[in-house]
Amino acid sequence: MRKAERARKTNETDIKLSFHIDGEGKADIQTDVPFMTHMLDLFTKHGQFDLSIEAKGDVEIDDHHTTEDIGICLGQALLEALGDKQGIKRYGSSMVPMDEALAQVAIDLSNRPHLEFRAEFPSRKIGTFDTELVHEFLWKFALEARMNLHVIVHYGTNTHHMIEAIFKALGRALDEAALIDPRVKGIPSTKGML
Repeated sequence: MRKAERARKTNETDIKLSFHIDGEGKADIQTDVPFMTHMLDLFTKHGQFDLSIEAKGDVEIDDHHTTEDIGICLGQALLEALGDKQGIKRYGSSMVPMDEALAQVAIDLSNRPHLEFRAEFPSRKIGTFDTELVHEFLWKFALEARMNLHVIVHYGTNTHHMIEAIFKALGRALDEAALIDPRVKGIPSTKGML
């Protein structure tokens, strides 16, 4: 069973997370950051994962620490759940429209963390959420999962739509990359390791 749990408690946040790669799209996400809760619901549904999160943080300051630490925990859980990566497809990509916005995500579960982020949001905030935290979340997620993650928003005028397209595409691309392919024998690399 490709599943992992993580807990992280600091002076800034208290997070408990459970992630199941081969899920059914079930989300039980409770955070102090409503916009991230919404985005993680979308990620879970479109990736067909099961994700449970209880996250509390110092949101009286801002949403940064909570958003960042969720990314850290989710990345660590993904890395553990993938195990030795035997038989996975390794690569995944998805292009998702959301009304006028179009986002593309490409993933390589390579053990070489990198984030390439090409998105310019028209608005700096959605409600109380700072849109720059999308980059922060994705970078911590990619770093801790040790994946190469490329995110491109080709166009859009509504910031909410642009970010929603990113998270839907992220779920779909990760679902493809983590999929067990019966044709893949061993590690999907000519090096023999990732």
